[in-house]
Amino acid sequence: INIMDLLDGYASSGSDENDSYQQPPPPIPVVRQSDKMSLNAAPQPSLMAIQSLVKIDQQHNTNRKKRDVPSRGASKNSNKMVLMNNPLKSNLLQPTQGPASLDPNGPKATSRGIIGQTESTYAFDDVTFDEERKRFQRTGAALGPNATGAQVNCDPRLHKRYNIRTGNSSSSTERKRKLALGEEEEGYNRLIEGDDDEATYGIWGPPSKAELAVTQDQLTDLAAGVELAPEQIAEREHLAEKARRKGQSEEKEAEQFDRMVERKMSHLLPPRLREEPEAIEPSTKFHGSESDEFDYKGKSWMEAPSGVKPASLDMEDHSNYVPKKCVHRFTGHNKGVHRIRLFPRTGHLLLSGGLEGKCKVWSIAEKKCMRTYIGHSAAVRDVQFNNDGTKFLSCSFDRYLRLWDVETGDVLGTYTNRRVPYVIKFYPKDDNTFVVGCSDNKIVAYDATTGEITQEYNHHLAPVNTITFCEDDTKMLTSSDDKKVLVWEWDIGVPIKYISDPTMHSMPSVCKHPSDLYWAGQSLDNQVCVFQARDRFALQRKKKFTGHQVAGYACDLCFSPDGRFLASGDGDGRLFFWDWRSHKVLQKYRAHDDGPTIGCVWHPGEPSVVFTCGWDGVIKMWR
Repeated sequence: INIMDLLDGYASSGSDENDSYQQPPPPIPVVRQSDKMSLNAAPQPSLMAIQSLVKIDQQHNTNRKKRDVPSRGASKNSNKMVLMNNPLKSNLLQPTQGPASLDPNGPKATSRGIIGQTESTYAFDDVTFDEERKRFQRTGAALGPNATGAQVNCDPRLHKRYNIRTGNSSSSTERKRKLALGEEEEGYNRLIEGDDDEATYGIWGPPSKAELAVTQDQLTDLAAGVELAPEQIAEREHLAEKARRKGQSEEKEAEQFDRMVERKMSHLLPPRLREEPEAIEPSTKFHGSESDEFDYKGKSWMEAPSGVKPASLDMEDHSNYVPKKCVHRFTGHNKGVHRIRLFPRTGHLLLSGGLEGKCKVWSIAEKKCMRTYIGHSAAVRDVQFNNDGTKFLSCSFDRYLRLWDVETGDVLGTYTNRRVPYVIKFYPKDDNTFVVGCSDNKIVAYDATTGEITQEYNHHLAPVNTITFCEDDTKMLTSSDDKKVLVWEWDIGVPIKYISDPTMHSMPSVCKHPSDLYWAGQSLDNQVCVFQARDRFALQRKKKFTGHQVAGYACDLCFSPDGRFLASGDGDGRLFFWDWRSHKVLQKYRAHDDGPTIGCVWHPGEPSVVFTCGWDGVIKMWR
């Protein structure tokens, strides 16, 4: 109890002097200005509004005293103050100020929304709605998009097929058993065959009867199994014969496409092979007596004679010299000789490929032809011994490749990809794999045992001319008529290095230096360019060999086994020798007539023996 109230009640019951007593007015509250750095948790009251409220309160107390006289002990709260505020509308729409509530169970802040718009209350978001919609299409039941989340069920005919309460499908074994007995629910059959399956199953629903009818109407009589009339059969035969005569079959279209790819050299290539091409029947002939095929010890004619040892791979094993004259002429080809190859390591046999389609093996010691291999109907483009010399490959303009046994002359394999092979090369680490550069700008790798293509390298824009292995046979270097040189990782069909320059010309012949550090390319601008054979494969601009004319011819070039000399043929039938260090022409000879000196190889064991061939049909031995 307030003491002042008791004293006021006691005084009111006293003498009359107290009747004239006037209670002093309560003090006017002073409104403190809030600190600018503090947060206002409520709108600031107006000072004029407070003063008007105090006057109204005083008036109210005076009227009450005149109307009622309080009794003794009655309490009155004369200091009670009522605040009434009429804030502006803009203040009411302001966000609540002050720190957010840290109580997780307390009231959540709600957005006041946008003035003049009414927002709907969503039970769940769009993602949940999509999930429930898909569930409804799949099982026939889902939760409704409202605040209560009531379950929504689809057509009652699905109640037998689905358990609506759990949302799981009924046993598939039981359904299969009913289908086998023909006891499937009638409502289910009607639903599956209805026109509103898309509404239930989505776009993956089974076709309706209407769709099945449309599909059936689209079938031709022949597809539907209806027997054709004699007039229809005659008309179909007439159209087939007309298409055959005009050459509009798929095989003809494929042939025309291949012709388009090879349009730049189509006037030089033979006709395209048909669907089932057949090579000519191979044959062989041994040029010697039966006693020459095997000696008294049982050794074959292709084995190296006594005293001939395999050449060492060391460059310093023996020194080489430039030959001085032609010591022998090998004749026997009816037309020009395009390629010659020496037996690996020993060099006691010489393999040649002629433009008449024949291959020959010559004995260097006896200076005569030992065996002829006949298996191509067009000129032989390239020949290559395998790593041990027991087999060799030949490729021809008849678009065939053949693998031969050197000793017996048997054909071990015939391969074709319906393209003209330009160059062939055995993989140095596996005699069962060889690569072919073709006229369709691709390099293909064959498995010799199965005849299948195991890898394709397709990044050149023109026919491939050369294939060279480098960096311990882990990389493959190819050149093409597109004036580019590409470096590949073995068995990976994407090149790792492009060597191309606006000043470069096509290099149809490439030879690797015995040190494996450089390779030389026969450029068609009448010079020999030298590049690194590893690392950056950079052009060695200071190493250039000039003086010969090779424009338009794929003349071979070769290094001496010690790496000191470089030899090359010439378009005019000459033979050139250069010094590797000084790049000077050491010697040049008139080698062949009526055409270029197209082939050139250096003997691996003899110090100064070089073999050349030309389109005059002669193979010459220089010493």
